Amino acid sequence: MKENKYDDHSFFEKYSQMNRSRKGLAGAGEWESLRKLLPDFKGKRVLDLGCGYGWHCIHAMEQGASSVVGVDLSRKMLEVAKSKTYFPQIRYECCAIEDVDYPEESFEVVLSSLAIHYVADYERLVRKIYRMLKAGGHFVFTVEHPVFTAHGSQDWHYSEQGEILHFPVDHYYDEGERATVFLGEKVIKYHRTLTTYLGSLLSNGFTVNRIVEPQPPENMMDMPGMADERRRPMMLIVSATKQDVTR
Repeated sequence: MKENKYDDHSFFEKYSQMNRSRKGLAGAGEWESLRKLLPDFKGKRVLDLGCGYGWHCIHAMEQGASSVVGVDLSRKMLEVAKSKTYFPQIRYECCAIEDVDYPEESFEVVLSSLAIHYVADYERLVRKIYRMLKAGGHFVFTVEHPVFTAHGSQDWHYSEQGEILHFPVDHYYDEGERATVFLGEKVIKYHRTLTTYLGSLLSNGFTVNRIVEPQPPENMMDMPGMADERRRPMMLIVSATKQDVTR
């Protein structure tokens, strides 16, 4: 499903007020964990799937990438990305992740931040990324954690007094579409298990290097609700490498 809520004016305005939208990578709670898993960008060709405001594209160029392609389905997102970008080596394309198609070995690095859980056919995407990467190339992505997506509501269970009791995890092994609410709007996402996220990589020629379940950093713990984010994982970070079959 190629849903595009981000070009809806009301939804986009609410998204633009989020901490990660206003402050960039420094405003993303997972950034410190993600940064440690990123490869050396120097001289690399990079593809960013679901690039949003272009923060990761810009970071890759600042770290010495030779070129970056940022892909997003939202024209509003790309307008902001272009306004923030001062590297001519970054090219933005308005395209659904599912429709991205480049020749074999077009990139040394493929990134994706909180976008793949909007893609219905994950394994097909993994096969396509494998083809587009050079041998030894890196695929690093973040998604909403399977614990967070399983039930579908993506909200806590509360007491009658409004206190948080626990986070629901149900139908974990029933993969597929979930209708949830994000920024007050109904959004379609796709739940898959940890086995599927990692197993699809392993069965399609990738080596899994690291997996991280990031916790909020200490410098964000004074933000409302952030302490509760340590009660269950919200995100998953995966770093994988395309195996070099010539060795």
